[in-house]
Amino acid sequence: MTRLRTGLRSRTWLVDDGRDPLAALGTGGFSWFAEGFGLSTSGVAARVTAGEAAEVLADIDGEDPLAAPGTGPLAVGALGFDGTGDLVIPARIAGRTADGLAWVTEIGPADEVAEAWPATPLGPSRGPDRTRWAASVEDALGRIAGGRLAKVVLAREVTVDVDRRLDVGTVVDRLRREQPSCFTYAVGPYVGASPELLNRRRGLDVVSRPMAGTVAQGGTPGDDRRLVAAMAASAKEQNEHRLVVDDVRLKLHALSDLLSETRGPEVVRLSTVAHLATTVRCRLRDPRLSALDVAALLHPTPAVAGVPVDAALAAIAELEGFDRGLYAGPVGWVDARGDGDWAVALRSATLDGRRARLVAGAGIVAGSDPDAEWEETESKLAAMRSALI
Repeated sequence: MTRLRTGLRSRTWLVDDGRDPLAALGTGGFSWFAEGFGLSTSGVAARVTAGEAAEVLADIDGEDPLAAPGTGPLAVGALGFDGTGDLVIPARIAGRTADGLAWVTEIGPADEVAEAWPATPLGPSRGPDRTRWAASVEDALGRIAGGRLAKVVLAREVTVDVDRRLDVGTVVDRLRREQPSCFTYAVGPYVGASPELLNRRRGLDVVSRPMAGTVAQGGTPGDDRRLVAAMAASAKEQNEHRLVVDDVRLKLHALSDLLSETRGPEVVRLSTVAHLATTVRCRLRDPRLSALDVAALLHPTPAVAGVPVDAALAAIAELEGFDRGLYAGPVGWVDARGDGDWAVALRSATLDGRRARLVAGAGIVAGSDPDAEWEETESKLAAMRSALI
């Protein structure tokens, strides 16, 4: 028998204790909840780069009688906006399917109490105030008018102080209840509820749901209907959305022998905002491509960077004034079969005791107004602020 390179073994078994997977979240662990599916992790069996994940997972010998997406050994975590960062193969994973089937996976030898992503102290907020924000948007509009850009996404950060220590599990629980249509996640102290699916892979089938175009929810149902209708009819919002969808379709089409199926745009209503969203599907030509591989190919989409991407990234570096860190990067999980879910890390906060760092962005295109884009970021921040109260 060939000796395993990693020396790791895994064992997966069904459980029938009715426990919420969130209860299994270890200090500095990972959680993921979406569409009734959920899992939480504790401890560390291995730390891997995105490029190493598939090989290491394939080298883990073990038993997985379920053989379902998300069971068995996983690589979990978040890659930064710059696309770098390590993932973790957890020591223990507790999960539950949408229909209530629960399982546990243990991987070892491992450090069962290690923090996968320990907390780091937050410094002062470095994001732009309203005056600097307006100047940055005007600068971006000048670049767009000059033909250097078609779109750029500018973000701002704020620091929120509360009167008690913030607990990751408590915030995740609030987010998944308040934002049930989102992908709720925790990567150590970094938590969020993203509406945007970067990609989901099941076998050879891949689906992505890019979003762009935003409006705040109205104060009354009538206001809400009027605002959403105006967004859906807006040439500016449609143009911003089209830039994102065209990019995703082009990248997925390169991986598929079949023409991508597209549905949309449609309006997606969340607690504080509504977005335009389009669903894009394809069937992979190469079965070796995992959900993580597809996520790396798609990131960064114009929904979080801009068009053309190199010019947009240069503008972001010059105009934002802070490091995005994990914000707007890929977050999710991949299993040993290559299946997985990856979202765009949006509507997020980094927790540190009684403080939290929140980040939100807005897409700047021709016709954008600095005050309107500031208000858009405020609407996006409101969902996380609500979960911290």
